[in-house]
Amino acid sequence: MSHVLRGLAANPALPTALVDRLVAVADPDIAEGLADRDDLSGAQAAALASRVPDVAVRLAYGGVLSAADVDPVAQPDAALALLDEGRGDPEWARLFAVDQDPAIRTRLAACPALPPDVVERLADDDDVQVVAELALWTTAAEPAARLAEQPHAEVRRAVAGNEAMPPDVLARLLTGEGMPPAERCLVCDVEETPFAHDPQCPKPDCVLRPGASCAGSHESTVLETAERGLWNPATPVATVLRFADHPSPLLRCPVAARTDLPPELWRQLAGDPCPAVRAHLAANEGIDDAAFRALAADTGHDVRRTLAHNARVPLDVLTALAGAVRIGPTLLPRIAAASAEEIEELARSSQPAARMLVGERRNLPEEIRDRLAADPDAKVVKSVAPHSGLTEARLRAMVERHGSRVVVKVASNPDAPAALLEDVTRHVPPVAKVFRVVARHPRATAPALLACLGDWQARPLAARHPNLPGAVITELLTDADEQVAQAAAANPSLPADVMRRLVAEAERRAPVAGSAGGDDAPGGR
Repeated sequence: MSHVLRGLAANPALPTALVDRLVAVADPDIAEGLADRDDLSGAQAAALASRVPDVAVRLAYGGVLSAADVDPVAQPDAALALLDEGRGDPEWARLFAVDQDPAIRTRLAACPALPPDVVERLADDDDVQVVAELALWTTAAEPAARLAEQPHAEVRRAVAGNEAMPPDVLARLLTGEGMPPAERCLVCDVEETPFAHDPQCPKPDCVLRPGASCAGSHESTVLETAERGLWNPATPVATVLRFADHPSPLLRCPVAARTDLPPELWRQLAGDPCPAVRAHLAANEGIDDAAFRALAADTGHDVRRTLAHNARVPLDVLTALAGAVRIGPTLLPRIAAASAEEIEELARSSQPAARMLVGERRNLPEEIRDRLAADPDAKVVKSVAPHSGLTEARLRAMVERHGSRVVVKVASNPDAPAALLEDVTRHVPPVAKVFRVVARHPRATAPALLACLGDWQARPLAARHPNLPGAVITELLTDADEQVAQAAAANPSLPADVMRRLVAEAERRAPVAGSAGGDDAPGGR
C-alpha cells in the first residue's frame, strides 16, 4: 500500500484538499511522493518537513522551504541545504562553524558566500577534511595563499581543483616553486610509511582512496594535486606546458585538452604513445587543421569517434569519419552548426553515413527532410523518422519499406497519428521497444496503451498514461508489480472517488490527532 500512496501523493491531479490531508498523515513514502509535486505550497512544505524531517533537504533544494520555515537546531540538514542554495541565514553559518560534528562543518565549508569570519574559522579547523572542503569551494581570495601552503597535502590537492584560486597560487602549487613541501597526507596520517593502499582494501571503515601511497613524499596525493591543477582552467598555460612531457599520461591528458596551446605542441601530442592523450586532443576545439587531419587517421581507441564530436572538425574530415567509425544516433555539434549549403551537400552525399548525420538535425528544410524520408538506406530513414512535419503517408511508407528497422523511430515521431500508433503495436514481428515508445507518446489511445500493458517494461509507462481508461487504472492499483501500481496511482486520470478512498485509507492507517479533511471538506468523502 505504501507504494500506491507514494504514487498518489505525486499525482498532479490530486486536489489541494487531499494534498493537505496526506501531508497531515505523511510517512516517509508519502512524503517522498509529495516532495515530487510542482504545486506544493510553502505552508504545505513546512508542515511536511516538520512531520517527516528526512524530506526537508529535498524541499529546501526544491525552493519550497524558506529560512523562516527551518529551525537550524532541529533541522540542521535543511538549514545547510538552504545555506548551500544561498538562501540561509548567515547566523546559521556561525552556529555550524563551531558544531562538534566535523561532518556538519565539512558540509558548511562547501557552502557559497560564507561570512569572512566563518571562512577564517574553517580555514583553521582541526579537521583536515573540513579545511580541504573549504579549499575546494571557497571563492574568497583572502585565504587562498594560506590554504595552498597548508602543510597537509590533502588541502593542497583541494586547492588545485578550485577554479576561483588566483592563477599565481595555482602555478606555485603545481611547480612547487617558492612553496614549502607538504608535511603530511591522508596515508601517512594513518599508516607507517612506505605504504601502498590495496585498491581492493577489505576494511569497511578505510578512508584512503584506492591506490593511495606514501613513501615519505606523499606521492599519490602530489600526483592527484597536479592532475587537478592541470584540469583547472585557471592554471596559467605556461605552467601547463611544463607537464607536456610528464611520464604520467594522467597529467598529459589535461595538457592535451587545453585550447590555448602553441601549434607545435599539438603536433607533439598527436604523436603521444597513449591513446587517451590523443583522444583528449581530438576533443580539443583549439587544434588546427593539420592536427584534425592527423588524428583522423589515428586508429587508437576512441580517437576518431571523439574527433567526430568536435564542433570544429572540418566537414570533409567528418564525412570520412562517418563511414569509418560508429557514431550512433546523435546530432553532432559540427552538423548542428553547419550552413545551409553544407547541409545540402551532406544530404546529397553518396555515403549513407553522411546522410544519416544530416537526418539527426531537426530543423531541416522540408525538401531535404522529405528526400531523406524516402532514402533507400534504412539508417538514413531512421535518423529522419522522428522529425515533426512528416505526413502520416510518409511515416507509413517508411514502415512498409523498412519494417522493424525503422518502426521504433516512426513511433517516436511527435506527429504520429493515433491510428498509426495502434498499428505499430501490432507490427509483425513485434518489436519490444515500440511498446515503451508508444506508452510515452501523448497521442497514444486506449487500444494502443492496452497493448503496451502486455510488455513488462512498457507496463509501468502505460499505467501512468492519462489516456488509459479510469477503470483500467483503478485495476492496476493492485498489480503484482509495485512499480506498475505506483504509476497507476500517479496517473492524473485516476478517478476522483478512488483518490478520496485512498486518502481515507492512509488516514485510517496513520491516525493523527487534528488531521484535516472531514466529510464537509472540499473533495472530502
